[in-house]
Amino acid sequence: MAKPLLLLLLLFTLLPLIHASNPPKTLRREKLSHLHFYWHDVVSGRNPSAIQVAQAATTNSSATGFGMVRMIDNPMTESPDLGSKLVGRAQGMYASSAQEEVGLLMAMNLAFVEGKYNGSTLTVLGRNPVMEETREMPVVGGSGLFRLARGYVQVRTHSLDIKTGDATVEYNVYVLHY
Repeated sequence: MAKPLLLLLLLFTLLPLIHASNPPKTLRREKLSHLHFYWHDVVSGRNPSAIQVAQAATTNSSATGFGMVRMIDNPMTESPDLGSKLVGRAQGMYASSAQEEVGLLMAMNLAFVEGKYNGSTLTVLGRNPVMEETREMPVVGGSGLFRLARGYVQVRTHSLDIKTGDATVEYNVYVLHY
């Protein structure tokens, strides 16, 4: 009578270990995807895609804009032309978070509206020192086809209009997902 109980106890102890070493098929085929698009930060005009929602008392006197916060719903397009095909929208916020340089804290979802990634999102959360030629920020998650995503984005300013503050930024996204 003790042997069947021991066998049952052993089975229930080892079963979780066997299952953990053999994940479901959907988690076995991780792949690397590269996405390329242009992010348009429009702060001017009648219909801006980025609006300032907060600032510190000292923001206007700061050389870096320290303390400024903007909410964004920026278009992402196939080419640098704002009128080119829309592939998604960058929705979230950025804040000027550095006192000694122009550095932003970026927190946004890249929500795709075109092609096989339509309805899927990637979440970017990181530091963007905008005066550097190439910047890198982490991809910390995603949804839809990007569930359990991780990776990084490399960004380069394509154009900046000093008068209006509008910018077009090239995004190269490298993401591992299932």
